[in-house]
Order: sequence, then structure tokens, then C-alpha cells
Amino acid sequence: MIAASVSDYRELARRRLPRFLFDYIDGGSYAEITLRRNVDALQQIELRQRVLRAVSTVDLRATLFGQPYAMPVGLAPIGLAGLTARRGERQAVRAAEQVDIPFTLSTVGACTLEEVAQAASRPFWFQLYMIRDRAFMRDLLARARSLGCSALMFTVDMPLPGSRYRDYHSGLAGAPGLRGDMRRLMQGLLRPGWAFDVGIMGRPHTLGNVAPVLKGRSGIEDFLGWMKNNFDPSCSWKDLDFIRSEWDGPLIIKGLLDVEDAREAAAMGADGLVVSNHGGRQLDGRGDGQRLAGHRGRSWRSPDGTGRWRRPLGARCRPHARLGSPGRSARPRLGLCPRGAR
Repeated sequence: MIAASVSDYRELARRRLPRFLFDYIDGGSYAEITLRRNVDALQQIELRQRVLRAVSTVDLRATLFGQPYAMPVGLAPIGLAGLTARRGERQAVRAAEQVDIPFTLSTVGACTLEEVAQAASRPFWFQLYMIRDRAFMRDLLARARSLGCSALMFTVDMPLPGSRYRDYHSGLAGAPGLRGDMRRLMQGLLRPGWAFDVGIMGRPHTLGNVAPVLKGRSGIEDFLGWMKNNFDPSCSWKDLDFIRSEWDGPLIIKGLLDVEDAREAAAMGADGLVVSNHGGRQLDGRGDGQRLAGHRGRSWRSPDGTGRWRRPLGARCRPHARLGSPGRSARPRLGLCPRGAR
């Protein structure tokens, strides 16, 4: 099958991957209401067509957080990407570089920061969750900084992992021990291409950045259990102080849907916002983000009324002081639209 559309790539993935991995990628939380809303919202977008505009040369180049790219589009962080293709994060960062767009490594990717940095020829972005173990977070941020990661994407809409019915049906969740291992093994054997390319040649099958804290445990249940026990449901806006104390580069807040939350993020010194409902994989029944996206380009006043932001996302931003320092008041202004400055 020759892939000619997004739906074709989805079908190829369905044919190649074991069911538990395909459903993990393809599914959403609970009844998947938000997932369907996301698809509907994209289909309802109407493009404005102009004519006689001399389109022989089209230039989509943009600068995002000081880095030039071919277009203001990037690869979002994907957990377990290294289980869908052999060392998937390494392949993804190389593919992103070939088409000159940014790549974001997930905290729970199969490859470590160091492995991806070795495969990359330029800085990439790193995504982080709020984790109970602050020492572990400090270590991740220090490693990302030392490896030259150019931006931090902080996910705020996942205080706890979402409940996804498909994961229970496929055996990825809810089937501990030998029973779950056998279900996944049988599904893998039904996909011999994947079994050889990833199952055999793609080892180790671990969450690279998390593996050291698991102390030798490497089963899927071990990783899912770690995520459930270590994601911090007490996370609040004040925790951005901790993030800023450990990271002085560009900070992108991912997972906003409400205008008031966007204002608070701006007030806390965010350099960029990602309007997202986690692909419909967290709280089912919430909106698709169109309401917040409709506020792009407007001025924003911080909750205390002391500042305004109007800089489009991705516009050049100079190095800044840490949160609470005198230099913070002189930060560039921030907006919502993920649009790069030309």
C-alpha cells in the first residue's frame, strides 16, 4: 500500500503494529468524546482562498524561540514512540531535521536524552511532566540543559494518567503479570515485521529516561505503575517557580484550553503556549481548544494588571532572568498564536 493521505498512514500503522500499541496511539480516554470532537473541529475549519496572488514562490520559514525552521510546525512529544518503530525517537529527530522542523522528546520516550542528542545534529526540545520526585526532575532538566535542548515544553494537563478503555481491552493496562505478558506477546507474534524490527532489533524496551529509577524493572506494568504513582496531582501554578529555578531557557506551557489559564501562564512568564486537550486522551468531554485559539493576537493583561503581552508565539526572545528576578519585568510580550516571526 502506498500512503497518499493521513488516513493511509493510519491504516498502515494498524496493519503493522500489535493491537495494544495501535490502540494506545489511536485511542482516547473513556468514551472518546473529546477525541471525536477534535476530528470534527479540524474538519470544520474553512480556508480562505485568494486568487491571483503570485504563488510561484511560497515561503513558510519561521523563527521559533531563536531557532530558524522551514515552517511553524513541529513534532509533538509522543510517549512510547520507540515501541512503534526501532528506536523511534532517534528516527523522529532525524526526520524532523530533514524537513527542518522542531522535534520534542517526551519524558516517557523509549530513548534517553543522550541517545537522541547523539542522533541529532542541532538542538531539540524536551517535554517534562510534574513529577513527585523533584530530585529526578532536577536531574532531567540538568541533562537537557547540558545536551543543548533549546526549549522546555512543560505539560500541565496530566496530573494523573488518563483512563483509556482501549488500553484495557487490548491488554496494555488492567492485565498484570503473566496474563498481560502473554496477551501482548501473542499480538506481537501476529505482526512479524514489527516483532523483528522493534521486538528484537529495537531493544532495550524501556522508557529510557525513567529506567534508572526503576532499578532493573522493565515490564510495561512497571512503567505504567511508576507513572501512576509519580505524577503529581498537587501540581499548581506555584510549581512553575520550581521549573524556572531549574530552567532558564524558553518555557512552553502545554495543555491549555481556558482563557484564564492562558492569562495565568503569561503572568508566570511562559514564553509559549500549546492549546491542547492531550489529543482527547485525558479528561473526556472537554472542548477542542477552538475557543481559546480564537483569542490569538489579542492583548493580554496579567491577573494583577501590571503587564501586557502581545508577542506572537515563537517570536525571537532574548535570554531572560529567572522568575522573580529584576530582569523578569523586561520580558518580551506573549501571545497565543503559534506563529513565528519572519
